[in-house]
Amino acid sequence: MHIIAESKNYKILKSPTYNYVFDYRNGNFMRWGKTKEDNPQYSIFGPELIDIEISTICKKACKWCYKSNTAKGTYMSFSKFVKLFEKFPKTLTQIAFGIGDIAANPDMWAIMEYCRFNKVIPNVTINGEGITDEIARRLVRYCGAIAVSNYSDKCYDVVKKLTDLGHTQINIHALLCQETYDKCFKLIDDSIKDERLKKLNAMVFLWLKPKGKRNQFHAINSLSKYKKLVDYAFLKKARIGFDSCSANAFLKTIKERSDYKQIEMMVEPCESTLFSYYINVEGIGYPCSFTEGEKGFKGINVLKSKNFMKDVWFAKETLLFREANCKNCRECQAFDLRIK
Repeated sequence: MHIIAESKNYKILKSPTYNYVFDYRNGNFMRWGKTKEDNPQYSIFGPELIDIEISTICKKACKWCYKSNTAKGTYMSFSKFVKLFEKFPKTLTQIAFGIGDIAANPDMWAIMEYCRFNKVIPNVTINGEGITDEIARRLVRYCGAIAVSNYSDKCYDVVKKLTDLGHTQINIHALLCQETYDKCFKLIDDSIKDERLKKLNAMVFLWLKPKGKRNQFHAINSLSKYKKLVDYAFLKKARIGFDSCSANAFLKTIKERSDYKQIEMMVEPCESTLFSYYINVEGIGYPCSFTEGEKGFKGINVLKSKNFMKDVWFAKETLLFREANCKNCRECQAFDLRIK
């Protein structure tokens, strides 16, 4: 038994063992269990967040792209998205959209408007190409968090364009691997010195996964090397974040800090099948985008499901991943991302 209450600014879920408060305005999210000190292992009422790929079209063809996208891709139509959305439980608070090129899906604005109308916040990651003043205004109008990938100097210009419009949840997504390691230090310096980034919310460092036919880059394999970057960011008082894939590694780097417990409360290791789920452009669901196509991970046709909770959230494939994720301290179940 649970109750969902919605107002202009908040969505609140109340139950005996799982509760949350979500702020539509800034994305602030608080979750607890039987008591405020209790942290539930997973949501029994469905995902809080769903990651949806609405396009595989991308002209950049980056050599590190784990999706190996090209200009000859496909996109999810508005009608297909609505069919998917109607299956989702009311517990959903946000959708993270994967788009590639900003113009890759002509239905994207309709999709985002539909989300807003139904009180689900759309977030998006963009590659920084083709962001006109009109597109920037639309992104700010519809989106909660907007991440700009740090592919070129255009990234900083786009951040400025978006933040100048008053949006406060603009982040930079920076791939962290051996080949981009020095560039990540430069980004930290630039976030402090470059006027274009003075209103930036945070830099989010993304852990490289050994996936993708074109991927020629290599993961950081030294905890001390990673710690050097984290320590530098703290030293510079830079606003940083990281993906859940690297959350456990991040916690290891700060375990000696006096404020460790305070920081730990804000860290979310792998939440796949616990609090989040991924659906590709064809409507096929997986624990996360990195498990798609990997051996041992069978997709679920969400479009054909009659009951999302039964056919998807509590499907055998989902349960197996969830159990393993909880058992293994929420370390990645698809790749060995541990570093020493």
